[in-house]
Amino acid sequence: MISTAVTQSLASTAAASIPAPAWSGFDLGPLRIHAYALCILLGIVAAIWLTSRRWNRRGGPEGSIWDIAIWAIPFGIIGGRLYHVFSSPDAYFGPGYNGTGNLWLIPQIWLGGLGIWGAVVLGVIGAWIGCRRAGVKISAFIDAAAPGILLAQGIGRWGNYFNQELFGGPTTLPWGLHVDPQFVPDGFSPDTLFHPTFLYECVWDVLGVVALLLIDRHFRMRRGRLFLMYAMIYTAGRVWIELLRIDAAEHITFFGITTRLNVWTSIFVFAAALVVFLVLTFVRRQTVSDSVFLPGRGPSTEVQPSSAGTTAQDTDDAVPSATPAGGGDAVGSPGSDPVRSVRTSNGNAAQDSAAGESSARDTATRDAAGDTGARHAVPKPAEAGSPAARNGRNGLESDAVADPSKETAAPDETGKSGS
Repeated sequence: MISTAVTQSLASTAAASIPAPAWSGFDLGPLRIHAYALCILLGIVAAIWLTSRRWNRRGGPEGSIWDIAIWAIPFGIIGGRLYHVFSSPDAYFGPGYNGTGNLWLIPQIWLGGLGIWGAVVLGVIGAWIGCRRAGVKISAFIDAAAPGILLAQGIGRWGNYFNQELFGGPTTLPWGLHVDPQFVPDGFSPDTLFHPTFLYECVWDVLGVVALLLIDRHFRMRRGRLFLMYAMIYTAGRVWIELLRIDAAEHITFFGITTRLNVWTSIFVFAAALVVFLVLTFVRRQTVSDSVFLPGRGPSTEVQPSSAGTTAQDTDDAVPSATPAGGGDAVGSPGSDPVRSVRTSNGNAAQDSAAGESSARDTATRDAAGDTGARHAVPKPAEAGSPAARNGRNGLESDAVADPSKETAAPDETGKSGS
């Protein structure tokens, strides 16, 4: 009776379980396209899409996301592969590095094996190179990229499903995972259900993406603090998910506790991220500019013309003056321009005032000189319409000498005619 009930329960659980994948890729001529690689590629595309949207909203220069990605993505893939190779070395170097492994397996990434910690470390180094070349802050970029990185990890985990790898221990839960007989570990029956750790991590990562977006919206995390939040969220989930896995892995001992390498790595990364986050938040509190550019690398300020034809700038907005040859107001002076330029520099205003006073003094000097000449000039009659009449006071004498035939004799001041 009891055995029948257990059998029926297991049968119903198996019916509701996650089936083994019926597809793992396709052939394109001589080339095999693996589902694992497609999941990684889809994760990268999703990360670039989300990061690009956030980066543009933060004022990132157009096109710079690709300038950074071409460095960060290859570095991340190489770093992830190297971490996996050295954290699970038996297949590549043999047990105890005895040389019985297959080194040709190292570049075969499509077979699985990318360690997130190596991917993050080398990926950030690649992003730093790209950011320096683009003239933007690495802290601003990784804050913008943090949710996208976590989203890529959640999508990429489905590659483990198609490769039927890195699953957890046996379970009777309704969402237990079936794997094909060739992937069942030794000591387990072919119909055993396993914890779908890929699904656990995918759900955890998606929830983490939502949390990061909400945190950033309400608290505006800067100086790399959102990236530190990402590290803490991911490692908090990775610890308990890693403890469920039964695949071969390196084990190390700390504080008398022996467990998987990735468990200890997650704990240490979480602690380090928490310490740095607290220091940046409570100890080294400072106001940070929202600009994503490195000092001196931002876009140059462009002069925008106003509707009146003048410009408004922070500095250097004075218009050079030039005095016409025939006299009159200087070009660009207050007397010739009905609209004054907006000036924000006290120094420029002082210079304009001094220039105005100097111009006034010059005008007064010219007027005084003209009055003096008028007093000393000897008035002589001239023909109407003659050049002397048109040119004014100084032309009287010159025209009288130049055209004696038209001159009218005047009596001598002593009452005698000239001899």
